[in-house]
Amino acid sequence: MISYVYYPGCVAQESGKELDNATKFVAKKLDINLIPMPEASCCGGGVIDGFDENLKLFINGRTLALAEKTGFDILTVCNTCTLTLSEVNEELINNKGLLDKTNEYLAKIGLRYEGRVKIKHILYAIRDDIGFDNLKKKIANSLRGVSIAPFYGCHILRPSSVVKFDDVENPQGFEELIGALGGEPLSYVRRTKCCGFQTILINETTSTSLAGNAILEAQEKKADVMVTPCPLCHLSLDTYQTVAAKSINKKLSLPIMHLPQLIGVALGGSYAEMGFSRHNISLRPVMAKIKQNRF
Repeated sequence: MISYVYYPGCVAQESGKELDNATKFVAKKLDINLIPMPEASCCGGGVIDGFDENLKLFINGRTLALAEKTGFDILTVCNTCTLTLSEVNEELINNKGLLDKTNEYLAKIGLRYEGRVKIKHILYAIRDDIGFDNLKKKIANSLRGVSIAPFYGCHILRPSSVVKFDDVENPQGFEELIGALGGEPLSYVRRTKCCGFQTILINETTSTSLAGNAILEAQEKKADVMVTPCPLCHLSLDTYQTVAAKSINKKLSLPIMHLPQLIGVALGGSYAEMGFSRHNISLRPVMAKIKQNRF
């Protein structure tokens, strides 16, 4: 059994609870021990950066220090959390002045950070630590014949100097995972583009157009489902899909899964266990197709 400190982020604990449930289901099936860290705070990604750089360092330094006390690395399920924690970790490891300043703050609450923690998104933790060969041994429902459009989003790939999981121009980790599950990964241009979530409060039309055009391209290439490793991308692609359709003046109706849900289904998870009733676009047609492959 491999252990990680589990950092679900905010969305997976509230509006995207199905992501948290699916992650825990997958962890149990793959013998992953998720160590809870309930005292961890929001990473503040996309909001706190321009407001107070010290606060960004301190709150995320605190999370890193809490994880370090356990002796295990952090497992994330959100691209933005992954990027924010990775950015802070890089800064603290490579800048002694910032590390000392952060530790001065942490000392007030009985913590210290030495820089020994790694941040791993579940996609790449499964690839690098669990291994696709071990994953294949656990499959209960092959995804054979299911055309799956992977949507990486931004923060799991860029900036490549901070998140170093994959080739920023032509990543393959997601496609390799889909292949390991028996599915057919769909190649399309917008799979590595921005979903638009970070701009939705500033310019809704621009934001939802980005998501809409990604969905449209996958839909036109006959995808059965789009899958994303980020709950913020999922909000753009599923929750706002009706708005996105209006923004680009096209008909859109493509089911969207969280990455752990896709893995969970392949490992035998049911419609209810994956929380698919919480999605705006129905997953029933996809599940019906997958059930035909049950071993």
